[in-house]
Amino acid sequence: MFFTIFYVANGILVLFVICLGLSLYCLRQFLRSRKSKLGARNINVVNVGIFHPYCNAGGGGERVLWCAVRALQAKYDNIKIIIYTGDIESSPNTILEKAANVFNINIDKDSVTFVYLKFRHWVEANKYPCFTLLGQSVGSMLLGLEALCKFPPDIYLDTMGYAFTLPLFRFIGSCKVGCYIHYPTISTEMLRRVQMREYSHNNLNYVVRNPFLTWIKVTYYKLFAKIYSLVGRSSETIMVNSSWTENHILNLWKVPFKTHRVYPPCEVKDIKSLTRVQNPNEIIILSVGQFRPEKDHPLQLQSMYELRTQLNRNEELWNKIKLIIVGSCRNESDYERLKNMQDLTKHLSLENSVEFKVNVSHHELMQLYKSASIGIHTMWNEHFGIGIVECMAAGLIMVAHKSGGPLLDIIETAEGSQNGFLAADATEYANNILAIIFNSDEGNETIRNAARSSVDRFSEKEFETNFLRAIIPLFNKDKN
Repeated sequence: MFFTIFYVANGILVLFVICLGLSLYCLRQFLRSRKSKLGARNINVVNVGIFHPYCNAGGGGERVLWCAVRALQAKYDNIKIIIYTGDIESSPNTILEKAANVFNINIDKDSVTFVYLKFRHWVEANKYPCFTLLGQSVGSMLLGLEALCKFPPDIYLDTMGYAFTLPLFRFIGSCKVGCYIHYPTISTEMLRRVQMREYSHNNLNYVVRNPFLTWIKVTYYKLFAKIYSLVGRSSETIMVNSSWTENHILNLWKVPFKTHRVYPPCEVKDIKSLTRVQNPNEIIILSVGQFRPEKDHPLQLQSMYELRTQLNRNEELWNKIKLIIVGSCRNESDYERLKNMQDLTKHLSLENSVEFKVNVSHHELMQLYKSASIGIHTMWNEHFGIGIVECMAAGLIMVAHKSGGPLLDIIETAEGSQNGFLAADATEYANNILAIIFNSDEGNETIRNAARSSVDRFSEKEFETNFLRAIIPLFNKDKN
């Protein structure tokens, strides 16, 4: 009886593998045929597909996308750019107008085609309360398959970090593939936090308190990291946005010969030319970033609460201080997070000292840069920090988290070359803000000048040069 069950099970498994193989072969042939028909319309055109399901979000990742598109259009006159997006409610004109309004980036619409994806919900984190990383990764493969079937490109670029789509487009879609990594899907820090049973937005209390659940999560993370490294290696060119991200990708994917550090584009040239206009009766602290959990906006409110505590005998000075939090919301979860932040502001009695501005225009953001004097950024292990660089270019004195990109690439705190401040908790943030407020005008101006002098290496021009250099292998004539 046992052997009968064993043979039947093996037979079913073999049949499944054969059926899967035949299905993938048929899909590959179908995609080749479709690609040939698309290419037959104009044999000189190269179709470049860019996978960016949230292209209308208005964050730093979208600045990378539109700068990359602009660079491709300027370099190659024989390409057609296909942007795979899940923003089905937004027309192409609406998306491109937002790119112009938010980032001051104008795109030639004639060579851009939008392919709308209906299954973006498969990559939403809230769809997977457990095993979120795996769920989103499998979901990205389903979304990628939809994109591939709707328009198989010649060259495929993932600009949002969906590494599991890379082997799909390379081996099934017969495409040249590359990627731009903003943040590794998994990192050694994530694994360490779980092992040390530290609470975070992706390591909840019920897991932290239970040793068995912690062991399961550690095992799951280790297995996922191995799979992540396998799919990542299928990319023919890999761009990373910072030293921190580069260290993790080299550790996980182990392909240094095709890994390139390409700092994200920051609008430093125009911002550096801004004329600062400040009210002596107002001290504005500016925060720029998307309303996402990892940005840790509550720490900013806690820092303000700590600042008020330290100024409890100086009510006049406290009344001058105002925190303006500028951010973009992608979906309902982000708007709910914003509402929670507003409630926390009231709970801490900070409603008169904190203001939220959502999805602001490029012009309005420039006005805020001109009026603010201090910048704040609180994300732990921020992969880079475009908002940090832009604040520094505008002449704001930056206080950022002592980790990730700000620590390794952007902010220098050594005496004689200081261009900003680093902090790890609310008390340190408050202390640094007070140090800036009570510092001499000459001392603060020295820090501002050092900051402005340090940001040219993060300019849009530098990004475009390094981006185009990194994707050269995708434009050679060799076939996969």
